[in-house]
Amino acid sequence: MCHKRSTGNQNHPRSSNDLRRASWAQSHGSVPHAKFRGLAGRAGSVLGVSDDDVMVPVPTVGRTFSQTRPVRLGDASPGGRLRFDALARMLQDVANDDASAVSADGQSWVVRRVAIEVHQPGVYGEMLTLATFAGGIGGRWAQRRTSIRGDCGANIEVAALWVHLDMKTLRPKVLDPDFVAAYAEAAGGRTVRARLQHDDPLTPGGEFYGVRFVDFDVMGHMNNAAYWNAVEEELSVRRELRYPMRAEMEYRQGIESHNVVRLTTSSDDNGFSLWFVEDATTFASAKVWRLTA
Repeated sequence: MCHKRSTGNQNHPRSSNDLRRASWAQSHGSVPHAKFRGLAGRAGSVLGVSDDDVMVPVPTVGRTFSQTRPVRLGDASPGGRLRFDALARMLQDVANDDASAVSADGQSWVVRRVAIEVHQPGVYGEMLTLATFAGGIGGRWAQRRTSIRGDCGANIEVAALWVHLDMKTLRPKVLDPDFVAAYAEAAGGRTVRARLQHDDPLTPGGEFYGVRFVDFDVMGHMNNAAYWNAVEEELSVRRELRYPMRAEMEYRQGIESHNVVRLTTSSDDNGFSLWFVEDATTFASAKVWRLTA
């Protein structure tokens, strides 16, 4: 069980709107071989934060969906900290539950990019409140913001960019009017882009990364949350790198069971970067660094 610690106001504003028919529907937990034509590219430095990743506050108007989740034994590190892979599963769950609450008609979404700011981590036994809402909208994608507070002081902010897919062509699809009607008010007119920001690997190759059967989900691809296992492995040997910190994951192409994946790393005193690669293909990349006060 956690020890109480003071963090100030932990309340989330509630939505002022009734639930309306919409379609932020069942979001897939893995990345298929989607065709992101026109979405490639990078911007900003290693430690730069794009305007698309700004952690906008929980809105006072529009739809906000909240639920509580405990940090269970399987979610925590040996030291009791909520791990990033466990946090990623919670984020997937609250997104899917929000979708199911507003519409039974499923649509297809894939995560493109996730940015997480841990100001105070969750700890074993802590009860977390996750409040999720639309932080911005584009033509074929949207940002899902999630703000997390805990009864032991957890303070975590997340911005995730999800792309709306046509599953027949695997190309980005224009957002449905029902989606915009349900979520636009919370977004407050803010628009977001879907361009990637991480650089390519600095050096080719890297150490063999053994993907496991349990890393794959019903889509046949490595689940989004499983990529964060590599971040946790690196953090286990970087004991000095702790909160407040920012961690990002960008998903370019889904890892399948036949891929022979290698992990390329780069680090300095302030943080580290990881790339999941096979030959000239980069599947995903992660960056973790210490935040300044």
